[in-house]
Amino acid sequence: MSSKKNILILSPFFYPELISTGKFNTDLARELAKQGHNITILCFHPFYPNWKTKKSEDFINNIKIIRGGKNIKYPKKQFLRRMVLEFSFSFFLLRKLGKHQKNKDIVIPVFPPSFGFYASLLFLNKKLKKVGMVHDLQEVYSKNKTGVLNKIIHSLIHKIEKKCYKNCDKLIFLSTEMKVKAKELYNLNEKNLEVQYPFINLKKTISNSLGNILNKQTTNIVYSGALGEKQNPYELYNFFDFASRKISNSQFYFFSQGIIFDTLKSKNKNSQINFHNLVNIEHLEELYMRSTVQIVPQKENTSKGSLPSKLPNLLVSGCKVLVITDKNSEIEKVFKSNGLSQISNSWSYQKLLNSLNLLLEKDTDVTHQKNVAKKLFTIEEMILKVLR
Repeated sequence: MSSKKNILILSPFFYPELISTGKFNTDLARELAKQGHNITILCFHPFYPNWKTKKSEDFINNIKIIRGGKNIKYPKKQFLRRMVLEFSFSFFLLRKLGKHQKNKDIVIPVFPPSFGFYASLLFLNKKLKKVGMVHDLQEVYSKNKTGVLNKIIHSLIHKIEKKCYKNCDKLIFLSTEMKVKAKELYNLNEKNLEVQYPFINLKKTISNSLGNILNKQTTNIVYSGALGEKQNPYELYNFFDFASRKISNSQFYFFSQGIIFDTLKSKNKNSQINFHNLVNIEHLEELYMRSTVQIVPQKENTSKGSLPSKLPNLLVSGCKVLVITDKNSEIEKVFKSNGLSQISNSWSYQKLLNSLNLLLEKDTDVTHQKNVAKKLFTIEEMILKVLR
């Protein structure tokens, strides 16, 4: 039997999409193709972070990219945007799946979104090995919302995620915490569940294009990446506003885009808080190098929902990192067991400031931090678990 596999990936997010899931899917597909496998992806034209479709003809050698969604208009309201994405990607999969699942050995649905795979199950070739890749548990994020509509949505998410996960031959979670929570929520079979942390995907060349933004003589406190509910963006802004008045010679930065980013930017009156668009991946290492501290925030009681995929890149860059996360979360355990710092379990501004000051005063063992990152966050292990 040939070791070369014909693999179909299902996700709206793919190159040149800026969202972290898009980068993850792109690097996963590239590595599989590099190893000689035949890769097809059913995805959308890029639309993140502004939720405006930008038609793309970009291609990657040895990867067959089938795109849809070029005429979709996304509403401004977050809930409606998600609904449009879920349903439009579902219709796209139902139209394309029949043709592009032929002669495939493995299908990899990347969750979320989940409804597309849920709707496709009836039409999916039963002989295909289904390897689900779980980035977020949407039920965790919907659980604490109040109101009748939110309860209905929570119930639907539970039903959809449960059916999707139970119909996969294997599920790969990006953290043990997610795996344990999903097993508890959906009564999953342990033998079908695997864990692999997200992998490093930094470019190895450092650019020189951000010097006019981030002054090396200043204490630069930076948040970079998507700004959604799970990052607790309004509280993060409030902390930046508080801390900017307490730390001398400091500047605070948001490198992001999207509706929440625009809202914060428009309301900002603090000259020490700066807003810039997301940087391209070739400039990420420079961004991390010029950051005195990078902040990785998680909203309270959501650590079981996901593990930030940018964390491996931050650690391997040698940058100082302050993680705001739940007590006894996966990230906290990883940091403590590997001698890394700094963790805060509180969104109290004063406690966060204390943690930030401790980190600023410390000398980071960059070599140790990089070695830990290279040990834990490898794409090779991810590929082995996909194919095994």
